[in-house]
Amino acid sequence: MEGATTSRAGILEPQAGLQRFSLQRRRPSPDLAGYVERHWIVRWDLRGSPPFEQEILPHPCVNLVAEPGRVAVHGIPTARSAHRLEGAGAAVGTKFRQGGFSAFAGVPARALRGRAVALGALFGADGERLERELAACAGDPAAHIAAVEAFLRERLPPPDPAFALVKAVVADMLTAPERTTVAQLAARHGVSTRTLQRRFAQLVGVSPKWVLQRYRIHVAAERIAAGEVTDQAALALELGFADQAHFTRAFTTQVGRAPGAYARACAAARAA
Repeated sequence: MEGATTSRAGILEPQAGLQRFSLQRRRPSPDLAGYVERHWIVRWDLRGSPPFEQEILPHPCVNLVAEPGRVAVHGIPTARSAHRLEGAGAAVGTKFRQGGFSAFAGVPARALRGRAVALGALFGADGERLERELAACAGDPAAHIAAVEAFLRERLPPPDPAFALVKAVVADMLTAPERTTVAQLAARHGVSTRTLQRRFAQLVGVSPKWVLQRYRIHVAAERIAAGEVTDQAALALELGFADQAHFTRAFTTQVGRAPGAYARACAAARAA
């Protein structure tokens, strides 16, 4: 079984959101697990209730998503994203490992960063056929996943040492001590920091430092949402930030609220 290259964090104010939608995660087939982290299914039924906007602090991954009215490949969003849920519906997605999608599409990840791109623009007529097939699968996640996997299986790429390196380093990021640096990760995997930076730029679309910090903010947001943080200065140092001020700036930039304001919002959601 392939090791994890993303966490399960990323839903902001999860207690508020999970009262309004359900999230299921499904493992990919073993022959695709080297490239695909997981499939996911979100369902909601807000008929008779007001619309709800769920904010996400995305993982540094590419996703192929079918949602009401659109099928697209979503590159890494570099900022948090908001998703409006209304009425009843579902979205089904495939989350690729860092660098995994580029192996199929032959497109540099940086070209997809912050964009949603139609399958036809990436795979031509074959992509357009898959779009139609996935649109026809609406309401049947099993058929959707089978269609995506069949499409990918026909295009399995040969082994790539650069992708193997990126995947190993990202898996290491999730288990290494929080104060681990990019230079330490590069040394542990036998490459220079510059080489690691080039590989990430090519295959992931953002720097290894960016990925490392995103994961640290995910950890911080999860702990704050659970009500586990009583000392933000101690949390900042534990996560490898120089001081609380650096942590507060990074958290506010990525989450959209200062840690204290986010803690109060999550506490209110837990009490509701």
